[in-house]
Amino acid sequence: MIDRYTARSLQGLKRRSVEAGFTLIELLVVLVIIGILAGYVGPKIMGHPEEAKRTKAALQIQGIETALNLYKLDNGLYPSTEQGLQALVEPPAAGILPPKWRDGGYLEKSKVPKDPWGNDFVYLSPGVHGDFDLSSYGIDGEAEGEGDSADINNWEIE
Repeated sequence: MIDRYTARSLQGLKRRSVEAGFTLIELLVVLVIIGILAGYVGPKIMGHPEEAKRTKAALQIQGIETALNLYKLDNGLYPSTEQGLQALVEPPAAGILPPKWRDGGYLEKSKVPKDPWGNDFVYLSPGVHGDFDLSSYGIDGEAEGEGDSADINNWEIE
């Protein structure tokens, strides 16, 4: 014989097992909502590869600027245009030689990066817009341009 307490517990257990889980309709509604969100958000994220490359170029320029500032802190001046950005990864052999060039260089991977389009960054020291000018010419690889072809310049990055 089952007492009243045990009988109630068993009835509650039966009710919960019948009510547990999701119905097919609920699952379909959730899948439709996820599909709508993916259809809306996906193209927004994936549809702007050039904008992502331009942002990456700006970040690379800021990283190179930091390395150039460390070079100046150690040596009292920026590398010349002739020495170029290569002076950040190996001691220059021409021009004003740096007295305290840092072992291992000033860039993490010991090589000067290319911009996201595979082109070299353009470095000018002394610069027209400051102590040095550092630019990526964008997708077309040529100075000046508009839209996706616009230059990314260190003096314009905030």
